[in-house]
Amino acid sequence: MNELLLPLGQVAAIGGAVALGPLIWWRQRSRANTPAGRLRALTLLTLFLTFDLIVFGAFTRLTDSGLGCPDWPGCYSAASPVGAHEHIEAAQTAMPTGPVTHGKAWIEMVHRYLASGVGLLILVMTVLSWRLKRQTRTKGGEGTPSPWLPTLTLLWVCVQGAFGALTVTMKLFPAIVTLHLLFGLGLLMLLAWQGEAFAPQRIVVPRWLRAAVAAVLLLALLQVALGGWVSTNYAVLACDEFPTCHGGEWWPHLDFAQGFQLWRELGQRADGGYLGFEALAAIHMAHRIGAGFVFAAILALAWWLRQTAPQWSRWLLAAAGWQLASGLSNVVLDWPIVAALAHTAGAAMLLALLTTLLARLKRAGS
Repeated sequence: MNELLLPLGQVAAIGGAVALGPLIWWRQRSRANTPAGRLRALTLLTLFLTFDLIVFGAFTRLTDSGLGCPDWPGCYSAASPVGAHEHIEAAQTAMPTGPVTHGKAWIEMVHRYLASGVGLLILVMTVLSWRLKRQTRTKGGEGTPSPWLPTLTLLWVCVQGAFGALTVTMKLFPAIVTLHLLFGLGLLMLLAWQGEAFAPQRIVVPRWLRAAVAAVLLLALLQVALGGWVSTNYAVLACDEFPTCHGGEWWPHLDFAQGFQLWRELGQRADGGYLGFEALAAIHMAHRIGAGFVFAAILALAWWLRQTAPQWSRWLLAAAGWQLASGLSNVVLDWPIVAALAHTAGAAMLLALLTTLLARLKRAGS
């Protein structure tokens, strides 16, 4: 038990040190604000840092650093790769290009430190939300956002941390890694919704248009889940051409049954055999087809918003264009890390945009 609790406390302490800088900056910048204004500023700061954490998590995955420290929460039971130097050196000597190297260990641990820092910011945000609610109730005021949403966010980030641990202990099990990504994006969406609760900027639209935004958000979230499945199965280059898939074929032989068998080891079928090219191509093509539907849906939504929310229409078009360009770059440029990171960042931006827009829309007559 001490082998778990000691490094957990040490990593949490380093995460607290990471969070200290943003907290000091937030305190100085929002000193003149009202309590609600300060809380909103902290929420938006945490939103920004969560976005950064998602992108850095993608960097961790793309550099094959997810097992840079093959245990959790520490690195060979140490708080940092410094204390695990001998273990890492031995692993790197045995396999110079293997999953454990000094560089990969540092990338993995920095990801954990950043995650701990974001978790601490959410904890502070939750405590301040309850304090503000109590103060407002004492003074007889109304209109303070409910502290239950920050509380849900705190519980959410704890579950996200658990999936981060499982990602390591289950050796990059594709379903777990994909859920880890989705919970990270869900955290971003929760924070985006909270940011709007403090200073609502309502946009009055017909009922059907608000429903359309919700539908596009759900569609985008499903597409991001497909994208996560592509990435965690390393299926990006299963189709290395566009608009064809491979060798000039528009529709090669695809094995959707094996590709979308969710509970299996990385690179393996459920029966223990190796996952074939046809399964990887099926995963890739499903994401490519889904991208076409999402792109069309965003174009339609941007057209419907051009009168009531023209700025949002332009932002959605820009986000869709970003995703199209970065996604194609991954295929035709042989999956460069810059394009892959840009694609993950674009997915996060798109979901945050749609969530914020949905929070602002108000049905006509309501």
